[in-house]
Amino acid sequence: MRKRSCLIIVLAAGEGSRMRARRPKALHALAGRSLLAHVLTTAAAISPHIALVVGPGHNELVAEARRHVARVAFHVQTRRRGTAHAVRMARDAIARGYDDILVVFADTPLVTARTLARLRHVLAEGAAVAVLGFEARDPRGYGRLIVENDTLIAIREEKDASAAESAITLCNGGIMALRGEHALRILDRIGNANAKREYYLTDAVAIARGHGLDARALAADEDELRGVNTQAQLAFAEGVLQARLRAAALDAGVCMVAPPTVFLSFDTVFGRDVTIEPFVVLGPGVIVDDGAVIRSFSHLEGTRVGSNNRIGPFARLRPGARLGAEVRIGNFVEVKNSRIEAKAQANHLAYIGDASVGPATNIGAGTVTCNYDGREKHETKIGAKVFIGSNSALVAPVSIGDGAYVGSGSVVTHDVPANALVIARARQVIKEDWTAAPARKSLPRQRAKTARPSRKK
Repeated sequence: MRKRSCLIIVLAAGEGSRMRARRPKALHALAGRSLLAHVLTTAAAISPHIALVVGPGHNELVAEARRHVARVAFHVQTRRRGTAHAVRMARDAIARGYDDILVVFADTPLVTARTLARLRHVLAEGAAVAVLGFEARDPRGYGRLIVENDTLIAIREEKDASAAESAITLCNGGIMALRGEHALRILDRIGNANAKREYYLTDAVAIARGHGLDARALAADEDELRGVNTQAQLAFAEGVLQARLRAAALDAGVCMVAPPTVFLSFDTVFGRDVTIEPFVVLGPGVIVDDGAVIRSFSHLEGTRVGSNNRIGPFARLRPGARLGAEVRIGNFVEVKNSRIEAKAQANHLAYIGDASVGPATNIGAGTVTCNYDGREKHETKIGAKVFIGSNSALVAPVSIGDGAYVGSGSVVTHDVPANALVIARARQVIKEDWTAAPARKSLPRQRAKTARPSRKK
């Protein structure tokens, strides 16, 4: 049997002014990825043929689409004249003769590929129009799907609904599928005889039935069809998506001590026997290998956590951090764009940026790799089994050889050879009897006494 072809039209022409933000609504993020990217990725799982309808001047949306989908055609709706008018902007693509035409929205990011595949199946069974609906917990404000004998009779807006129709809880989710052979004929017959003089896609149901064609409704989960028009709705959608991601992680064997407090990203990858303590945030691009423990209040993004690592609490791993096996990153340690090899550790209060740290090296509390000179970033190279004493500053570019020992409080500005001891700090100054009041008053007139090392003759 020939595989049915499908064109997915994504509508992203809305302004989204209710978001109270300058950027387009579809570029707001859920779980580290834009609303538009979520929809396009789901669409691409159904078909490689995608048309994106945008408003004039929305180059940001075009650029975002190109980042996530290899093949996408762009169409511009110069004037906002309704959903059917927006779909007509993709007329050239529709006319190529696809079996199925799916219309989805860039601000409805939670719909799944499985649900879209079910919608296509309704067309394959003979329907000319198929509409996704949901059983609403509270139907107020939604259009109702009027179904009789398994046939979709009409989509009734709430303001036009009778008392009996208002009692219906099957509501319109907005997403629609059209059989390709009838699509343009139906779309071209949608008029604008309404108060706003706009062309509404919902009229496709009545037009199809007027031509003796079958229309069907398909129910999906309410959360899948939630649109995002406000910051409150965006936050709610984030909660729904986070619940999905946590459930998938738990089902895969990840141990979460307090799942509602853990925030994941769309692309988070876990190995086996991973433990996540409460209040952890995993941003985009995080891979956690087998046996790792991420302790409370840690924030990770763009990072690979090695097997049997211990991270945190209160650790921050920024993009480019790559940790080998059995690494320890402790409280208030920040790592950025650095490779830390197996069994190295930085247990307290350190910054490791643009660095490589060899295996079994110890980074003492208060250590900083000074990677930025005000204009450029530079690299710090630390070898294997190095001991960096507490409160040391390593001024890049600098290399510290294997087995070297950096004395506490040192400011290291030159390369250190292997197995060497380096002490780079000011001499200790002692001011005797300074705590006595007369001594403090006369301090500006006194010369400091310097403790000099004893010399053996």
